[in-house]
Amino acid sequence: MTTSSTTQGARARARIEVTAAIKDEARRQLAAEGAAKLSLRAVARQLGMVSSALYRYFPSRDDLLTALIIDAYDSLGERAEAAHHAVADAGPLSRWTAVCEGVRDWALAHPHEYALIYGSPVPGYSAPDTTVPAASRVGLVLIGIVREAHEGPGLTDVPLPTELRPEAERMTADLAPDLPTEAVTALVAAWAQLFGLVGFELFGQFNRVVEDRGRFFRHAVAGLGRGVGLR
Repeated sequence: MTTSSTTQGARARARIEVTAAIKDEARRQLAAEGAAKLSLRAVARQLGMVSSALYRYFPSRDDLLTALIIDAYDSLGERAEAAHHAVADAGPLSRWTAVCEGVRDWALAHPHEYALIYGSPVPGYSAPDTTVPAASRVGLVLIGIVREAHEGPGLTDVPLPTELRPEAERMTADLAPDLPTEAVTALVAAWAQLFGLVGFELFGQFNRVVEDRGRFFRHAVAGLGRGVGLR
């Protein structure tokens, strides 16, 4: 190995370490102040860096927010995929429920990151298209479960109002053209309701309403799975 390649390798490692430190400090700020108050200058100050040095890693607050959002979506996606893999031999409804519980477990362990991706929008920030692949990971796992059920034991009939069919067919063409339109429409609703259940628990709306939240959640998401046609 040449001196030049050794130097380049050391610089690459140093950049990785500094980038990780910046993100870690930014996550601490998210927990303490919320995403709207995230400040590159404050991050730099806490790390003992001058602002101009930090800008070489993240040119703007929005660039840093985007990196944190992608990391959060990827972490959540990895948890959902691992939950699915752990019960790969189970029936469709059991795998669906396990994935949903994986989402809940991740959210309870990472409340501030969950709030970043599923909480109130950050004023002045618009997520770029680069966040879409990471944001799609949970949905793709759920679609995969329904697809395997459709190709295997089959799906139960799911009702679809006539007036909704044009929109339902559009969603199906965009998301999963190989699945029944009725199932895809129910999938979109179930996906929204899954994160609504998690958000209600995480943000306190279940306080003094639901006590045994784990069992309640399991029952609710199993109902969502049956609603998309899983047996």
